[in-house]
Amino acid sequence: MKKRIFACYFLVLCLLFVELMGLIIYCTIGDKYSENLEKVESKIEEREPVLEVPIIEKSSLFMVGDVLIHGAVYADADMGNGYDFTPMLEEFEEIVASHDLSFYNQESILGGSQLGVSSYPRFNSPDEVGDAFREVGFNLVSLANNHTLDKGEQAILNSKHYWDSHHIYTAGSYSSWNDRNTIRIKEVNGIRYVMFAYTDHTNGLLVPSGKEYLVDVYSEAKVKADVETVRDQVDVVLVSMHWGDEYSHSVSNRQRQIASQLASLGVDIIIGHHPHVVEPIEYLGDTLVIYSLGNFLSAQRGVEKLTGLMVSLDIVKTTYQGVVDISLNNIKVGLTYTQ
Repeated sequence: MKKRIFACYFLVLCLLFVELMGLIIYCTIGDKYSENLEKVESKIEEREPVLEVPIIEKSSLFMVGDVLIHGAVYADADMGNGYDFTPMLEEFEEIVASHDLSFYNQESILGGSQLGVSSYPRFNSPDEVGDAFREVGFNLVSLANNHTLDKGEQAILNSKHYWDSHHIYTAGSYSSWNDRNTIRIKEVNGIRYVMFAYTDHTNGLLVPSGKEYLVDVYSEAKVKADVETVRDQVDVVLVSMHWGDEYSHSVSNRQRQIASQLASLGVDIIIGHHPHVVEPIEYLGDTLVIYSLGNFLSAQRGVEKLTGLMVSLDIVKTTYQGVVDISLNNIKVGLTYTQ
């Protein structure tokens, strides 16, 4: 009897021992399994790529050169009781409309008919010139050139009032120091840009002392201060430069000197004019330099002076993982001819 009891007791102990060991094994393995599962899940999470799609934004830019309203141009536009220059631009309506930004240099100042319309050597043009270019769609206008001072301070104030009243982005000529020092950052299709304009010539005309804001004459210090003030706030910096030698297809040493400085400051596009004929285009590092677009509308004599350059391109902004890249793509050039 004792043996049986002992046997039963031993069996119970064995069963309890097996259950206890199973529980210990289960707990140990279970804990280990949970720990391994967490590690596996963590590794899976680490291995899962964060799919970030690059954000691509694009705006298009169209550029032409000088607009000098000579006597023959006035004669064609004369309506008896005013002027109409719009028929002269009909061929460009679709081209300009297909771009977000369109640039030209208004070389003959819009002082208005009240100051007397005039041609070379001291130009003054009526508001109807601006009306025609606005209606076609030009929205970037350079006002800094060697004829800005042709009709004095009042013409400049009239010109600035005209453009401002129509909300056109201009640069290079201002009505006050406050106007000149106002940073004009604009945005199109998610791309922030700014435009400056300078002239390296004034035809010997002196800017009134204390009123240097009337026309931005190029200086290294001035340009450096302007560009560095805004460079980190925008995606693209445009600089319109009135420079070079008239009627020369060759790039002067002075142009190369200025272009080199602008490129070192991080300017993206240099838009050149003044020679009244076409000059080369090149890259200086990442800076696109258009040395001279030539004439767009004038009555100067000679095929080379009646032939201008038009340039179009896409400004592409790519944002990926917090890094922004700006590139100039789809650059196209063509010729214009004034008959």
